[in-house]
Amino acid sequence: MDAQRRGRGDQIDPADQWVLNPNTGEYELRLTPSAAQSPVPGARGSTPPTGAGGRTAGPRKAAPRNAASHGAASREGGATRTDVPPQRRRRGAPEEPPPGRRGGRRPVQRKPKKAKKALMWTGATMAFVLVGVGAAGYFYLRHLEGNVTTTDVGSAGASNFSKDEAFSILIIGTDKRTGEGNEGYGDKGSSGHADTTILLHVAKDRSNATALSIPRDLIVNIPDCPTKLEDGSEKIVPGQQGVRFNRSLGESGRDPGCTMRTVKENTGIDVDHFMMADFNAVKTLTTAVDGVDVCVEKPVNDKESKLVLPAGPSKVEGEQALAFVRTRKSFGNSGDLDRIKVQQQFLGSLMRKMSSSDTLTSASKLLKLAEAATKALTVDKAIGSVGTLKDIALELKKVPTKNIAFTTVPVKDNPAETVKATVVFNESQAPQVFDMIKNDVSFTEVKEQKKKEKDAQAARLKGTKAPASEVRVRVLNGSAVSGAAQKTLQYLQVEEGVTKSENGGNAPAELAKTTLEYAPDQADQARRLADIMGLSGSALKPGESVTNSQGLPAMTLTLGKDFKGAGVKINAPVEKADVEKSTADKVKCAS
Repeated sequence: MDAQRRGRGDQIDPADQWVLNPNTGEYELRLTPSAAQSPVPGARGSTPPTGAGGRTAGPRKAAPRNAASHGAASREGGATRTDVPPQRRRRGAPEEPPPGRRGGRRPVQRKPKKAKKALMWTGATMAFVLVGVGAAGYFYLRHLEGNVTTTDVGSAGASNFSKDEAFSILIIGTDKRTGEGNEGYGDKGSSGHADTTILLHVAKDRSNATALSIPRDLIVNIPDCPTKLEDGSEKIVPGQQGVRFNRSLGESGRDPGCTMRTVKENTGIDVDHFMMADFNAVKTLTTAVDGVDVCVEKPVNDKESKLVLPAGPSKVEGEQALAFVRTRKSFGNSGDLDRIKVQQQFLGSLMRKMSSSDTLTSASKLLKLAEAATKALTVDKAIGSVGTLKDIALELKKVPTKNIAFTTVPVKDNPAETVKATVVFNESQAPQVFDMIKNDVSFTEVKEQKKKEKDAQAARLKGTKAPASEVRVRVLNGSAVSGAAQKTLQYLQVEEGVTKSENGGNAPAELAKTTLEYAPDQADQARRLADIMGLSGSALKPGESVTNSQGLPAMTLTLGKDFKGAGVKINAPVEKADVEKSTADKVKCAS
């Protein structure tokens, strides 16, 4: 039985189950008399609780501070030892009866400081805010777990979430009409297209993040997509060439994994996970935080979306918030690209509201937000646990809002159309944007953190370098770029004179970073190749040599995802794209 039901059984308000432990000065969860609990004074004139057989129950013991210590009290000489020591009594003074017994003195309860009261709850921004400690927190977490819907996308995404690496999450808003409260929105015949899509990339050092909007009318190639059916079998949905991006979801049974694969196919950016929501998400999340602040340059009275706003700042929630992000006729040239800008401004405001002290210190808001977020989301199985979603939110919370940049894939009108209805990639800008995201380059002015390599790693680059003609190396492709090993081999042999090199084919698995493995007696060769390729000391891996096709010892160069092209140094700076952007910390009026 959970803590709340226990409390109700004893006619106790669940909110009153948090009591101050006078010995520690901290709030703890009060459970049933059968479990270890905090000392709680009995009400004046109350009858002491009785145990089995009508015996008077003894004093309640302090609850352990965390789950790890629960049940850790040891028994020595038949007595139970707890983490809370008995109170001292003055020498010669009579021993005080346990709390709750007649004649017992009520312990003095000091009012907790505001900081301690705030620490009773913990929160995080963006997708989630979770609360709960002790038994009540455990049962509430299990409850939230049941709210989240998951989809198996197979190899389309990462198998797990790492708090130590950069990560990219595809946030998808669908126009599906099914589901309670969604009947009056979207296309009646829609199978749930990718109506709004944002690729959220968070840098490894958490100094910055980029939210890249992908227009639904962007012409792309959709690759073949393996999808899992309800009976557990797999179906391959054939790909399509030159179609709208929004068709990568819903049509022909395509799942979010198909949308993830489409992003990878057309941008080269790895997508680790996805989060998908319907129309209800905007309504419930904005209601949970008591509204989101928005701003419009001129009055809005949109008959289609039913949005009515005066010029200047306003607060929207529920149906009005949904109308704000869906309206197209009131902003710009009434097109999807202008609607995207409005949605970005709205999301920035929502982020600010979710991470504000007003939200994070309010127990009721946190609970409503946790309920709303978990019910609104469908995610991939790798992040389907509430604990993992909480970790993602906490990692995102580390990024300063001024360094969360919103931008859109650079596009231009489709030249194949007379009546302009779709867009295509702007080839002069889009590749730079994609390279910036792949290489963790911020779109905002972030102070570069100078990371000094460990002495041992830096020392690998110091010393004599062998002539290029003496460097013997096998090149493997772990970059996921087709033909990378052969192109690098040609560059090394023709341009750099590394004639004793050969193509080793594909690596056993893709690598995030390029590595060079060498034996101790090949250190001078490794330093030469590191200089040619632009490798850092951390990329050099002392180990054992391999045998090349001629039976001679050779080093192993494995190209990773940081490979920028044959002849381009791995550590070469990425050119920044000059694109329009906004940041999550600033309020901007929609026009």
